[in-house]
Amino acid sequence: MQIGPHERLRVGKRLVQSPAEKLLWMYRTMVTIRRFAARAWGEARRLGGGGGVLHLAAGQEAVCTGVCANLTERDHIGSGHRGHGHCIAKGVDPRLMMAELVGKATGTNKGKGGSMHIADLSKGMLGANGVVAASVPTAVGAALTAKIRKTDDVAVAFFGDGASNQGVVHESMNLASIWKLPVIFVCENNLYAEATPVEYSTSCKNIADRAAGYSMPGVVVDGMDVFDVYDKAAVAIGRARSSLGPTLLECKTYRYYGHFSGDPGGYRSPEEEVRWRQRDPIVFFRQRVVRDKRLTGIQLDAIEREVDQLLDEAAEFARKSPLPPPEEVYSDMYADYPLQALKRGAGMLV
Repeated sequence: MQIGPHERLRVGKRLVQSPAEKLLWMYRTMVTIRRFAARAWGEARRLGGGGGVLHLAAGQEAVCTGVCANLTERDHIGSGHRGHGHCIAKGVDPRLMMAELVGKATGTNKGKGGSMHIADLSKGMLGANGVVAASVPTAVGAALTAKIRKTDDVAVAFFGDGASNQGVVHESMNLASIWKLPVIFVCENNLYAEATPVEYSTSCKNIADRAAGYSMPGVVVDGMDVFDVYDKAAVAIGRARSSLGPTLLECKTYRYYGHFSGDPGGYRSPEEEVRWRQRDPIVFFRQRVVRDKRLTGIQLDAIEREVDQLLDEAAEFARKSPLPPPEEVYSDMYADYPLQALKRGAGMLV
């Protein structure tokens, strides 16, 4: 992983420029995603927030971390139903996320979105989405906005191997290529669309091979190695910022839980699960940076304690937060458009 002197990643309001800072951010992000998954399941079940329908990202932490380490708050991402990791990697507060999971008024979406629709536009997180592949046209729209406004912002669409077979993905890639939009399509291939193996539902050997049909680069990425994700995402994002158009990244990864938290996962063999867990992205990261003397075990242990404290605070925040008042059920349902805008755009309606 090559880290240049002018990194764009921001932690809070501060620009990260040190390689050590970037590595610490990566470890903190991956550990937070992993431990948030376990804590969220427990808290949702305890507080009656639907713990059986969470889609958890444990095992896939390297993908969103490696990609988002190349982004700023001005850049946008779209996510699918398995969106907790993307939210955390893009800077969404886990306290607000935990409250959202259990329907509290202090949640990111005032308790109305739940697990599959967490959003925070202030962080460039356009939202998770329970509609399969809906993240893709959303990100393409954000990329079109950036092009029209002539900024160097980019957009990233995260979606799964199952979503890759949806027609809207292909329509979006075609349009993005025609207009050379600054968007990166990140397919998180965790081998299963719910319980359907990817080799059963996908004709090509690699999903990345499909990029050739849309005149864009298609890159296969080791989704269990955050360094490989970071490097290949950096190239794709650099192309997008330079007005060279979109890229399709296929990150081969694995989810440790079932499709959702109530899924026993009997369609996967124990041998397969053991084989992938032996390539755990957090363990691999820790071993590599300590071996190369880039970080110390003491530093990494401190990060883990900080994460545990943050998640303790998140759980307590969610428990103590109020439920939304009944009248809130009617708010935030429709956008309010200025009358003059309606008259200009659709005069026959006013």
